[in-house]
Amino acid sequence: MGSPMRVRYSARTDTGKRREINQDAYGSAEIGQGTLLVVCDGMGGHLAGEVASKLAVESIIAAFQPGEDPAEGLRQAFVVANQRVHAEGRGSMGTTAVAVFFWHNTLYVANVGDSRAYLVREGQIRQLTHDHSLIGDQVAAGLLTAEEARASNIRNIITRAIGHLSHVEVDLFREPLLPGDTIVLSTDGMHGLLTDEEIAAIASMHPLDVAARRLVDEANARGGPDNITVVIAQVDGLDPTISESVTVVAAPPPPPAVAAPPTVKPLSRVGLALATLVLVVLIGLGVFVTATDQRTPPPLLSSPTIAATATPISTVTPLPTATP
Repeated sequence: MGSPMRVRYSARTDTGKRREINQDAYGSAEIGQGTLLVVCDGMGGHLAGEVASKLAVESIIAAFQPGEDPAEGLRQAFVVANQRVHAEGRGSMGTTAVAVFFWHNTLYVANVGDSRAYLVREGQIRQLTHDHSLIGDQVAAGLLTAEEARASNIRNIITRAIGHLSHVEVDLFREPLLPGDTIVLSTDGMHGLLTDEEIAAIASMHPLDVAARRLVDEANARGGPDNITVVIAQVDGLDPTISESVTVVAAPPPPPAVAAPPTVKPLSRVGLALATLVLVVLIGLGVFVTATDQRTPPPLLSSPTIAATATPISTVTPLPTATP
C-alpha cells in the first residue's frame, strides 16, 4: 500500500434479496502514509439514497486532510460531505457514513448513523462506533438486548445522518493498533442479521476476500432484506519508526511497604477457661478489699483531747411549802 504501516483490505457490496437498487457505497484511498476506508448507506426516495451515499463517499475522500490530528480531519471531511449532500437534496435524502484512517499505528474512526466499525483482535470482537438510531438508543439504555434489536421492525429508523440537516454531529474515536488486528466496516444489511460472535469467527478464520464474501453470503442466506456492504482490513505490520520514537517513561518507585498489624489468634478453650478463672479471682479480691475498707473507720484527723470529769448526782430533798 506504500504505507510504513502495512494494511491489506478487501470489500464486497450486494443489493440483497429484496431491494431493486443498491443504495450502499464504499471507497478507499491512500493519503500520505495512511489508508482511508469509507462505507455509506443511503436513504431517500428512488435513486436519492444511491446519490447520497456515492456523493458522501466521494466528498469524504476528496476533503480529508490528516494534518496534525487525523480525527479532526475526519470530522471536517464529514462536515463537507454533509453540506454537499444537503445542498444536493435539500433535506430530502441522506446517508449514514463510517470512515477509518490507518495512520502511525493508530486507527482513527468517524461515524454518523448506524453503519459500524468493528475491531477483531485474537478472535475477540469489539464495536468501535455508536449506533445513531432509535433502536440503538434503546439498546444503550438497556431497554432491549442485541438479539431483540435485530428482530425489531424499527431498527432502520436512524437519529443522525449525513445530508438530512444543514449541520451534523460526528462521533470520533482513536484506537491503538497491534499486528494482526482486523477492522470490519459494514452497513446494517450485514450486522443487522449476524451476531458479533459470528462476524468475529468469519473475519478471523478466512482470508480477507473470502471473509468479505462469506459475510455477505451469510446475510443473504438469512433473507437479505437490505443492501449489504462489507469492507474488511487487516494490519500486517506496524510502522517501526513510530515504536522507536516512543519515549518510555520510567514507572514511579513503589510506595514503602507498611508492616501489617500482628494477627491476634483466638484463645483456645483451655486458655479461655484460665482467663475466666483469673478474672473471677481478681474480681473476688477486689470485693474483699472493698468490704474490709468499709468495716474499718477511717482515722480521724489529729485534734486536742477533751477530758470529761464525772460529777456525782446528789439526792435533793424538796423543801416544805411556806404558808403565808
